[in-house]
Amino acid sequence: MIGVIVQARMGSTRLPGKVLKKLGDHALLDFQISRIKEAKNIDSIVVATTVEDVDDEIENFCNEKGISCFRGSEHDVLSRYYECAKEFNFETIVRLTADCPLIDPVVIDKAVTLFFAEKVDYSSNTVPPETSFWPDGSDVEVFSFAALEQANRDAIKPEEREHVTFFFWKDKANGFKIAQLQNFEDWSKYRFTVDYPEDYEVLHLIYDEIKLRQVYGHVGEIINVLNDRQDIRIINRDYYFGVGWEK
Repeated sequence: MIGVIVQARMGSTRLPGKVLKKLGDHALLDFQISRIKEAKNIDSIVVATTVEDVDDEIENFCNEKGISCFRGSEHDVLSRYYECAKEFNFETIVRLTADCPLIDPVVIDKAVTLFFAEKVDYSSNTVPPETSFWPDGSDVEVFSFAALEQANRDAIKPEEREHVTFFFWKDKANGFKIAQLQNFEDWSKYRFTVDYPEDYEVLHLIYDEIKLRQVYGHVGEIINVLNDRQDIRIINRDYYFGVGWEK
């Protein structure tokens, strides 16, 4: 079974409660999941949040929406993913984070297809970041349960436990076979993830623009918006791909 695990929590230090902030008539998390459901190469979706009291709100939201929810460690996110995948019997895991509400289901399908076509342990479009041509906010990672189990058993460094997939790709000595989904243009300097208040402002403006243009908001369409509307793009220009990963 191919399962999407969406990592989400209310306790973001940069933009607290961001995953349930509104985009149009929907919470960001609800909007993101509606897009994930359009991917063809997945079987199930689970939101993985923490056991902290503040995240009761996420569990309640999931219950109201009929979305599966799992609760685990706040800081040992690797163990949260492992225990979640184990409970739901996922053989292949698609990792998404709730700060990417404009995720493109077409990119999800391409990353899953690449994973199986190349017979790898791990595939992604934006990782490793130094060779990615994809924008920040389009992030998809795919890995096997066997690889996740090995990482959960062997990863020791705090950053490997916090960032889930560092153990797969940061150190080749760990022996995982990886593949990166290539892009035909370099879009790596574009940003529509949501980490800061400025990002949230950008998200709203992109959302309004794609509605005005009557397009879905696939990655290329979002890039067109940002190219046409440099006034939007400059709002969060001080931030860059991989903020928070420098450990």
